[in-house]
Amino acid sequence: MRNSIYIAILVLVAACGTNKPTDNGDLGSTNDNGLEIDSLLIDEIEQQRPVYRESETVLTDLIHTKLEVNFDWTKSRMNGIATITAKPHFYASDSLILDAKGMDILKVQIDGKDLSYSSDSMYLKIKLNKIYTRADKYTVVIAYVAKPDERTTGGSAAISSDKGLYFINPKNEDKTKMPQIWTQGETEASSVWFPTIDSPNAKTSQEIYITVENKYATLSNGKFVSSKMNSDGTRTDYWKQDLPHAPYLFMMGVGEFKVVKDFYTRADGTKMEVNYYVEKEWESYAKSIFGETPAMIKHFSELLGVEYAWDKYHQIVVRDYVSGAMENTGAVIFGEYAYKTDRELLDDNDQSTIAHELFHHWFGDLVTCESWSNLTLNESFANYSQYLWDEHRFGLDEADYQADNEADGYYQTGQTQGYHDLVWLDYDDKEQMFDGHSYNKGGRILHMLRNYLGDEAFFKGISNYLNTNKFKAAEFHQLRLAFEEVSGEDLNWFFDQWYLGSGHPILEVKQQIDLTTNTVTVSVKQNQSLELSPIFKLPLEIAVFDSNGKHIHKVVVDKLDQSFVLPYSGTLNNVIFDNEQMLLAKISETKPSEQYIFQFYNGQRYRARKEGLLLGSKSKDQKGQQLILDALNDPFWNIRLLAIEKAAKLNVDNKDKGIALIKDLALNDSKSQVRSAALNFLSNNMAAESITAIYLDRIEKDQSYLVISNALKNLGKINPTLALDKAKGLESEKSSKMISGIGQLYGSYGEKGNYEFFDVALKGTNLHGFDQLGVMNSLTYFITRQEPEMIDRSFELYSHLKAEGGFYTQMFVPQNINYLIGLFDSKIKELDAEIELHDKNKDVVLADQARKKQKVYNGLKVKFDTLTVKEEE
Repeated sequence: MRNSIYIAILVLVAACGTNKPTDNGDLGSTNDNGLEIDSLLIDEIEQQRPVYRESETVLTDLIHTKLEVNFDWTKSRMNGIATITAKPHFYASDSLILDAKGMDILKVQIDGKDLSYSSDSMYLKIKLNKIYTRADKYTVVIAYVAKPDERTTGGSAAISSDKGLYFINPKNEDKTKMPQIWTQGETEASSVWFPTIDSPNAKTSQEIYITVENKYATLSNGKFVSSKMNSDGTRTDYWKQDLPHAPYLFMMGVGEFKVVKDFYTRADGTKMEVNYYVEKEWESYAKSIFGETPAMIKHFSELLGVEYAWDKYHQIVVRDYVSGAMENTGAVIFGEYAYKTDRELLDDNDQSTIAHELFHHWFGDLVTCESWSNLTLNESFANYSQYLWDEHRFGLDEADYQADNEADGYYQTGQTQGYHDLVWLDYDDKEQMFDGHSYNKGGRILHMLRNYLGDEAFFKGISNYLNTNKFKAAEFHQLRLAFEEVSGEDLNWFFDQWYLGSGHPILEVKQQIDLTTNTVTVSVKQNQSLELSPIFKLPLEIAVFDSNGKHIHKVVVDKLDQSFVLPYSGTLNNVIFDNEQMLLAKISETKPSEQYIFQFYNGQRYRARKEGLLLGSKSKDQKGQQLILDALNDPFWNIRLLAIEKAAKLNVDNKDKGIALIKDLALNDSKSQVRSAALNFLSNNMAAESITAIYLDRIEKDQSYLVISNALKNLGKINPTLALDKAKGLESEKSSKMISGIGQLYGSYGEKGNYEFFDVALKGTNLHGFDQLGVMNSLTYFITRQEPEMIDRSFELYSHLKAEGGFYTQMFVPQNINYLIGLFDSKIKELDAEIELHDKNKDVVLADQARKKQKVYNGLKVKFDTLTVKEEE
């Protein structure tokens, strides 16, 4: 699962999980003598046992699941027959307990004979026809109706709904949105659309028969086996997967999708289908969006030493998706944000998400975390795959830059939501596991382990873990043992502090130079709270640069306060603590600015050069100035972007040189983010006439919507009329970012005639995710500058957004409405004062006009206030 965001805007509280009943019934509390104990007395005399979120107890082994389904679109229901083959795991049993959420159970049979059963909103409890041992298989057939829209649902910041089965625009009432059906199983929502043991440590092979109108394409796990036309004009598609996987990975998709075919050639020369399911208008862009997938499969298969195991690898883009993307085995689902034109892909692509979901097919699908407490076994590897792909495809600087962002995501979520162990055994709700720890922190920990073991041992250890545990569930100890077997080293020290500990090192690093002995003493203090975190053991490299070059010293930081005395020859030019720049740690380092300047020019890793620029540029001498100028020509785009930000420090003697370089970046840099940042700098450092010509050049010639939007925004500050005229010609561009940029411009400077843009944009299909939210915010700023008639007209649009807007848009409709209501209150108070003045002056006509205006604003307040009322479930 790829989260759509790493730092939640709002933390959604989900209902606590319910423990599944067991075959043993309710057991009363007894002491060692068999006497009943008063539980209230226990609470008074001793503390409760700590919470421990263990793996689901395996009572029954699922073996195979066969589903036969069809749909009632008008009622958003699914009719199903589930044929489940299973056996007792160890102990003999005459019962089968399945998760079956919110569905009607019509019949349960074995060998054609009815079985007794009971069901509620959560479980189906079946009395089998005899006692079965672990050597016995049995097959039950369950007829049922899934009713996802008729049950109380929950959700979280990562996965906004646990409805399981989604009917999107099923009655085709919204002509801008293709009717479709899709599923979302993680964490435990597959049991909304078929009865199963909905736990990550359950595994089953599967087959599914999907009956639909002939116009619809279908997608599920496994191979597409056959398609059969039925006498009533419907069609039944048959998908079959022989390899077992967890029920939360079951997937089904239905809609008038176009299927763009691609393929991957396996190591043995056979070809595997890699297809892309998209809406018709996005068919020509599908390979631009997903076309790197076959290369990713090849790279990861070779890197891991484990060939991609599954039948196929298809990807589908759906509307109104409840998260970022999901790794359903061989049938990955993406939200509509993935739709991008070739021009939009110049600014932003989703290769990191594509890589993330693909890597799950080894970590999560092939080997699955046995409990949600161990979720990092799935998500940390998927997160780290983004680094591995960036390193392979775009280079080490890009990988390190993105890794810094991932680390920042962990730090920020930890600060806002709290720190916890990576393997979190006492969470309140399983949905909490989808955070910056399981993903971001886990990925950075894997990078530290790779750095410690070396590439060969690291990837052999991963291969060992995958081969040992394939088609099984695992916990983090099995990962540790796999690395230990390869490396020969006891790695409990590493896994204890990083997997069973909280927080991260907070390091204070200082150096003291002794000119008499030609040594530098590097002192390190660990300042993290020991109530939260351990004293960390940190193997790392310290690089010393002197007159004879660079010297690497391998050290181990494992005390709260320790020092390392390191020799140097001639002149000490710099000391880099953590030469490989791999630590997940907050490091404050004290050293002279000239060392940072040297570090920029001689540091090999992105973070070292970044720190060299940011801290070396504090020097006010010409070396510090030249550093900024040189950084504007750095080979890596983010260093150039940071240099633009630092160019404000250029003095009079260097400013013209800097402006000339940045002007060239604005017009010619290969990276749109750099061109955009350059425009921002120039807006404050060039005459209006000169910069206007650059803005117009970028609006007319640049292919990047990011750059064009920024040019429009900056042009609006100096010539709103010209900017509005240029924006008008761009309204029809099929770009979420471009529409968002125009919305910002109109929000600040737009006139009455620009309202139609907001109406079309916010009801159309081109805006995605946060861009839609941004345009709604721009609408609100636009409306605050309009007359009451226009404000009243916007009520219908806000009503539409409350009912039909995206997840984040709906979340913030009340905030926007309250902003407008605040405006109405302000107007009403102003008119109160105006009426009082007119009455005092006995100006009846003006007083009456003011009262009429006040009445209008009071009416608007009452009307808009209805949009802040939550609908009753």
